[in-house]
Amino acid sequence: MDASSVLSDDLSDYDVVSDPGRHSLESSIADLNTLAPSSEPPPVQEAYDKFATIRLTANDIQANARASLGLPPTVQSTIKANKVDNRTKCIYVDGLFDMFNAGHALQLRQAKLSFPSVHLIAGVYSDELCECYGTPAAVPHLERCEILRHCRWVDEVFPDAPWQIDEQFLRERHIDYIVVEEGATVDPTCDKVRLKGYDAMKRIGKVIPTKRTMGITMMTPASFPSPGTPKSPPTVALLSDETPEPLVEF
Repeated sequence: MDASSVLSDDLSDYDVVSDPGRHSLESSIADLNTLAPSSEPPPVQEAYDKFATIRLTANDIQANARASLGLPPTVQSTIKANKVDNRTKCIYVDGLFDMFNAGHALQLRQAKLSFPSVHLIAGVYSDELCECYGTPAAVPHLERCEILRHCRWVDEVFPDAPWQIDEQFLRERHIDYIVVEEGATVDPTCDKVRLKGYDAMKRIGKVIPTKRTMGITMMTPASFPSPGTPKSPPTVALLSDETPEPLVEF
């Protein structure tokens, strides 16, 4: 079977997603099983004790999200209310995701669990944008995107993330809310252009704050141990009738 036959025939089952006239975006996303994973591997005890964000349950995370958005802690038990509350939410989180670590993963977990059903989009800044704004990434853009693609919490990777978010971007991507780490908007190390976008989204009630994971080991290229100088194998004394072999250095 060649690639053309796959593209022309086998993908016809997915027309419900590509044709908005036949199916709403929300129901199409729901059909793709965007509920949070039913279970996750248990953390080792040392990690559970060290990182407070690991101990957050789905109920904790959803209560935090609802409180930050000014929503009631519980929804009235009416059919209409339950339908609105249980609708799949499209959540967006952006970043460099450079030197991907436990802090990144735990933020993505909070984003995915912020509502009972979430389609999580992870936006990744390009190498060019990072360079332009003075925060060059150590890991190439292609690899950062691929790492996120394999994260259990991420449903979609958006490789062309804008440096500053605005309302038009949210409308075009059908995004309900964005996720921003607590303290980011007052962090002096965070770029002011990005902060301007986050602040604008916060004013219109589109921001869900996530808890920052403290105690993470921050890796930078400068912190990597430099490789040692290769050493030659030890010289062995040779008998007079032996022909010495050339010494090869690795």
